[in-house]
Amino acid sequence: MTTSRRNFLRLTAGAAGLAGLAACGTSGPQSSGSSTGGSSGGGTTTYWFLTGQPQQAIREAQVKRFNDANSGTQLKTTEFQNDAFKQKIKTAIGAGQGPTLIWGWGGGGLKSYVDAGQVEDLTSWFGQNAELKKQIFPSAFGAATVNGKIYAMPVETTTPIVLYWNKTVFDKVGAQPPQSWADVMNLVPKFNDKGIAPFSLGGQSRWTNMMWLEFLFDRIGGSEVFQNIFDGQKNAWSQPASLQALDEMQKLVKANGFIKGFSSITADSNADLALLYTGKAAMMLHGAWTYGTMKSAGGNFVTGGNLGYMNFPPVDGGKGDPSDTVGNPGQYLSISSKASQADKDVAKKFLSTSTLDASSVDAWVQSGSIPVVTSAKDKLASITDKNDAAWLSFVYDTSSKAKNFAQSWDQALSPTAAETLLDNIAKLFQLSISPQQFATSMNAVIAK
Repeated sequence: MTTSRRNFLRLTAGAAGLAGLAACGTSGPQSSGSSTGGSSGGGTTTYWFLTGQPQQAIREAQVKRFNDANSGTQLKTTEFQNDAFKQKIKTAIGAGQGPTLIWGWGGGGLKSYVDAGQVEDLTSWFGQNAELKKQIFPSAFGAATVNGKIYAMPVETTTPIVLYWNKTVFDKVGAQPPQSWADVMNLVPKFNDKGIAPFSLGGQSRWTNMMWLEFLFDRIGGSEVFQNIFDGQKNAWSQPASLQALDEMQKLVKANGFIKGFSSITADSNADLALLYTGKAAMMLHGAWTYGTMKSAGGNFVTGGNLGYMNFPPVDGGKGDPSDTVGNPGQYLSISSKASQADKDVAKKFLSTSTLDASSVDAWVQSGSIPVVTSAKDKLASITDKNDAAWLSFVYDTSSKAKNFAQSWDQALSPTAAETLLDNIAKLFQLSISPQQFATSMNAVIAK
């Protein structure tokens, strides 16, 4: 099985794959108890989450530890494969019959729950549990926050988008990794002249193109550029920084910055990764989840120390903080506002004692992931493979030190806006629309 962003977002797979790559989910649902419905009756605290290893086993172990320590207040779980979960959770919450604990991705989905009054405001609870909040990466709270209030607890793992490069190819050309956007543009003709594609890209998948814009918007205008879009500000896609980023993107396309035929290459097949580790492309912007696949499928590319990686470089004159990153800042647990007070109290106790405890942190690190807490750093010494240890340290530093960790746009926006976004991004990269046409199309679906 290949590791793709689709599988990653479905199963929140670990980045490094120390214990394996992304795993397929079961057909679900499966229940650990007799109750598989909502939390509104019987005093039963319920929790729904996704199947798929190793994540499923870690979540199950968290619940078992909690139930063993709290015999009088059992937490009952129901496990779903991704597509079944998305359908069931939306219907149940809409009917006021959702589980007490709601697992999710934050961002646009969480905002829809907030707008409908279906999830608990946890702002004051975090104020009362300041030590717990202090342990979590500050950047992980962005996708948990709506209108300045916190409605979910960041849990599980963090996965940034990374600029990778092939060290062997760079040595062959006599080039150095880019330290600025100007360097990126200057490297393009150097690699093209040697018959090497500057960047690999699985452009048919559309979301791969999106990662470029996510960084350029941030590096040029700062995190507030997309925040204005997320907040539904009128004509936010037409901000000067937005138009500049779109223009810079097309400059890279026009300069033949990407592999020839990129718009027909799919990311799900991992063909874009193969272009990097076989030396047909010098660089690639992609998710941290690709490390495991490149290690397993790329021969000695990773094990031989030939893979380089870094955060996206700054843009000269840009307002963005160079520590900012984009991608998947974490997964999120919310509490149903329709649950009884007793069930809410049990849920809060589970959040505070069993989701980011030492056993959970150790399990996530051993699975090849960086959990969203500072204590993860202490666990990295247990990783014996030097390449994996260096990689996980990089992911930890990138995630923990990010001033802002922007959630992938197609997760942060509503489904309607996300589909329009992906469609227009494909057209932008194919040069069939201008930056202004892109902005006009996107402004039409703001807040939809």
